Amino acid sequence: MCGIAGIHHLRGEPVDPGRVRRMLAPIVHRGPDGQGAVALGGTALGHVRLSILDVSGGTQPMSNEDGSIWVTFNGEIFNYIELREELIRRGHRFATKSDTEVIVHLYEEEGEDCVRRFNGQWALAIWDARQSKLLVSRDRLGVRPLYYAVVGNELIFASEIKALFTHAGLPRRIDLVGLDQVFTFWSPLAPRTVFEGVSELPPAHHLIVRNGRIETRRYWQIDYRPKAIGIEDAADRLLELLGDAARIRLRSDVPVGAYLSGGLDSAVTAALVARSTNASLRTFSITFDDPAYDESAYQQRMVRHLGTDHDAIRCRGADIGRALPDVIRHTEKPILRTAPAAMYLLAGLVRREGYKVVLTGEGADEMLGGYDIFKEAKVRRFWARRPESARREALLGRLYPYQQAMLGQSLAYRKAFFHVRPGDLSDPLFSHLPRWELTSRLKRFFSEAVRAELAGRDPLGDVRALFPGEGMHPFCQAQHLETATLLPGYILSSQGDRMAMAHSVEGRFPFLDHHIAEFAAELPPRWKMLGLDEKHLLKRIADRLVPEAIVRRSKQPYRAPDAAALFGTAVEPLQLDYVDELLSPQRVRDDGLFDAGAVARLAEKFRARRAIGVKDQMALVGILSTQLLVEQFIHSPRPASVVSSRTETVPSLAPAPACHFPCTSETH
Repeated sequence: MCGIAGIHHLRGEPVDPGRVRRMLAPIVHRGPDGQGAVALGGTALGHVRLSILDVSGGTQPMSNEDGSIWVTFNGEIFNYIELREELIRRGHRFATKSDTEVIVHLYEEEGEDCVRRFNGQWALAIWDARQSKLLVSRDRLGVRPLYYAVVGNELIFASEIKALFTHAGLPRRIDLVGLDQVFTFWSPLAPRTVFEGVSELPPAHHLIVRNGRIETRRYWQIDYRPKAIGIEDAADRLLELLGDAARIRLRSDVPVGAYLSGGLDSAVTAALVARSTNASLRTFSITFDDPAYDESAYQQRMVRHLGTDHDAIRCRGADIGRALPDVIRHTEKPILRTAPAAMYLLAGLVRREGYKVVLTGEGADEMLGGYDIFKEAKVRRFWARRPESARREALLGRLYPYQQAMLGQSLAYRKAFFHVRPGDLSDPLFSHLPRWELTSRLKRFFSEAVRAELAGRDPLGDVRALFPGEGMHPFCQAQHLETATLLPGYILSSQGDRMAMAHSVEGRFPFLDHHIAEFAAELPPRWKMLGLDEKHLLKRIADRLVPEAIVRRSKQPYRAPDAAALFGTAVEPLQLDYVDELLSPQRVRDDGLFDAGAVARLAEKFRARRAIGVKDQMALVGILSTQLLVEQFIHSPRPASVVSSRTETVPSLAPAPACHFPCTSETH
């Protein structure tokens, strides 16, 4: 895994490669093992490397033999061995054993369509001198990040926004529409970001530049059209696909570990990894002092079952609170829960133990129907269709068993929560309306000026325009929305890539293999959720892989302490200077995004440790993380060499000559 950056002058004027080298400095945590830059007239490409495949030979940027095709690449092409053999049969000669070289030669054969052949996760840029064409591409499901901006006559792009901000002409201002989307959907909807003038390349898209014209184009989309298949045949096929996905994700020239959360998805992933290798498997977990979040008993059950060499990090609320400023510097967007901070601490443990690669279970819920939001939508539809049913109240007990506050609410409250308004049942957004409406209530903390600026906006219109779901089965509509919004914007970004790569750790996700995504989209919805039994098909195959206690346990989503992380508890109070400073009325008024009085009352509620619900927890984290973002990126951006505790100053790089393949412009 790596970081990339580049500048392309839309009129073809020469680009100083030193500017690209400066872009690399803030993202060196993504690639501490080496850097490279090349100037190609009107285009300059840069790369920081985390060496995983072909440690000694996979330097970048990389070109073909005559220097007409250049690539800078962040990610992994897991089927590179099979593609390499095919290309050799076609007459191509290889000078390295890297997957990067496969990209170069397959592009020579198939042009921009080459990405359709990749099984992997990537953000890449290819300069094609023959056609004077720049191709920038992002993987199908948005595992790896890619941002860009147009400043004057230049297109600049990079793996992280902080690299773009080295360009003196790019202003640093909060995009209020992007902020509005965060406080609705938990993240901006690509191509929108929370910074004015900065765009995110959406998953499964190309950005193509030729003759000064910029075009974005989708190259892949999940096709939700269920087909008839028996449950046993479906289970056998899923097990086969998951086994293949795990096997090829073990391809590495450095050791590979796995996360164990205690849940079904990571347990199945670890079991498949253990099946695919004779080596002892190294696993890593987070444990919490608070039993409401801790899953260590189930983690240890899997450790004993697989016989793994296991390490865990004990995560206290104070640890999360102290880490939050670094977390926001890496997320580059506000967050509404503190869960990414615990993942940040876990990745630090992985790196300290000498590992660069971990396999995890992300994607199983989206692909195979595991989220409570899918179950909740089924219950709400049943309530609307059967208002007289005596089963209605009992069904509420099947939802959110880990949310004691919800279960303790009155029946009237719960009925109101699940109320279905006329017309909602036919809305493609039906499944997500309660979540988004709950999150949108946090906007009452916006300042008067921000509310005035956003007056009349309908953020739901944003998602309707980007992700129409008409004609889909209702269950598939819910999956489609979750896969298109929360998965790339939060799960794989704030909680995934950014937290792992902050410590130079690469995450790999077997459940997000595109063959599994396409297969799952064709499954009858009942095989994904049978009644209210979530991930029913996955449980069928899990019976062959993991202990029954793991398969049958009630689903518990990954969460972390919020209030305790920022203010401590009555027994162990916590005072964090940055919290007091950024939430002070004067600071809130000066920054202008939130209502100072409302924020002060909220903070006092937390300091007094009065009864605090989910909405208040989300509001506090969202406001504080936004204030941190403003402090770090708008008011006082740090020098590029102090991005995080792992950041190193980028050595001076000599200008890379136009050279024959492979390019050796990288400095070690």
